[in-house]
Amino acid sequence: MEPIQLLHVRNTIMRNKQRLQQELVFFMLVEHIAYDKLVEVHWCGEDSVWRTLRAAYHSSGGGDREIWCARDTFNPSEDASLPGDIEFALRYRVLGKDYWDNNRSRNYVSNADSGVLLETHAQLMNADCNRILQNGQRFYPVTVAVRHSIQPKRVYLHWTTDNWRSTHVTPCFFRRMHWDKQRRSSARNPNRYDTSIWISQLKIDDAFRVQYAIACETPRGTIWDNNFGRNYLARRQRLKILTLNLHCCQEENQDAKFSQIARAIDERDIDIVCLQEVAENWGDGAGDWNSNAAKIIRDRLHRHYHLYTDWSHLGFDRYREGVAVLSKYEFIMNDAGYVSSIQDVYSIKARKVVMVQVNVPYMGVVNVFSAHLSWLSDGFHEQFERLRAWANHKHGDHLAATFLCGDFNIKAGSEGYQAVVRTRDYEDQFLAVTSPHVFDQVFRQSAANIDRYLAKDGRIDYVLMQRRSSLQAVSARELFTERDRYGRVSDHVGYCVEFEPKW
Repeated sequence: MEPIQLLHVRNTIMRNKQRLQQELVFFMLVEHIAYDKLVEVHWCGEDSVWRTLRAAYHSSGGGDREIWCARDTFNPSEDASLPGDIEFALRYRVLGKDYWDNNRSRNYVSNADSGVLLETHAQLMNADCNRILQNGQRFYPVTVAVRHSIQPKRVYLHWTTDNWRSTHVTPCFFRRMHWDKQRRSSARNPNRYDTSIWISQLKIDDAFRVQYAIACETPRGTIWDNNFGRNYLARRQRLKILTLNLHCCQEENQDAKFSQIARAIDERDIDIVCLQEVAENWGDGAGDWNSNAAKIIRDRLHRHYHLYTDWSHLGFDRYREGVAVLSKYEFIMNDAGYVSSIQDVYSIKARKVVMVQVNVPYMGVVNVFSAHLSWLSDGFHEQFERLRAWANHKHGDHLAATFLCGDFNIKAGSEGYQAVVRTRDYEDQFLAVTSPHVFDQVFRQSAANIDRYLAKDGRIDYVLMQRRSSLQAVSARELFTERDRYGRVSDHVGYCVEFEPKW
């Protein structure tokens, strides 16, 4: 394939309450040459002014191909008309080189309110795949574009919500007034570009995800669009868990860093946040709620989060130091308790853990523990064993997962880490995503000398999950580093892991 090529473009003008709005949508196939890439649509309307529209990654196209999408909407004003007919070309910049799809130097043309223009050789194509299922959504709409000259007799969807253990077949329907009924548009069906639109809805109920492929029966046989062999997939929002040690208010520009943490939680849309070294003014041991670091962060978030926190000991001679959990989801229950033998609030060896239980939509009930354990020489082994026993006692078949999150003060691959591995109960989810081969050697193959696999891994903060959980980690990243947009906010970095139900 070429490094970039058009899949289809949609040009419609919607009429709603006597107000016009033109929408342009471009789908293109891009060769994955490097991660750092720029994909754009260069276009002009009837005013002959050339503009640039940035595309964004949409989904995988199979192999080393990606599907990218760009869209924009326009309203007429006293100063500007709608774009109308457009001319355009696609640009892909990667590793210092530019690649173009400009229709062999002729540019592409899409007439105003004409509907969908398919790539020249395409006969059947998913016309607007939405990858995310919304909360409460029980039906999933599918729009199919078909080359009308192939004489489609029947268009239908093969789909599943359980990874093809069971399969459903649902027909698609052709309606000449499709654009008028869907968008109050005057586009024809089929249109001047030999494209006809067929639509359907899949009854997905409360499924987390749906996979599907499109079939079209013609006089010459059946043709398929299965997303280049990968099938199409739409899913609910993943569960995102972040763990971060706050450094007990020891940072310069501390207040600004609290705002950066809140900004990251908002922008990354994180569901559950486990915090350690949560500082609150000592106040002769009575504390000062308004100075609580977790509360300050919670109060700066754009949406409501539930907060549960408790403290362990006097920190830095001026704070009640503890742990906390922030959650989008209401707590079914919460609890706190010391996992250390020492419970003297004036001893740094006194370690308390908090836990919450929440019901995550489309996944189920999960238990989450936020922990800050001692170094190996100061009681890690006994503290982890108490935490593990507590968590296992709370875990049962009614739970989707149990998570142990926080600062464990054991380096990856160290003696303490190996003790966690030997329990065969809790597994390192950041490692599972970022280094699956190493994860398999350490947690599945029980390889000897696991420290050699993790020699360059300096983590002491983890998101551990009960091995018998029904969720799986699918994405992970570090946050609050010199390399990301939020910068350093602590002497620790944050670890964010995303989860989905297992197939």
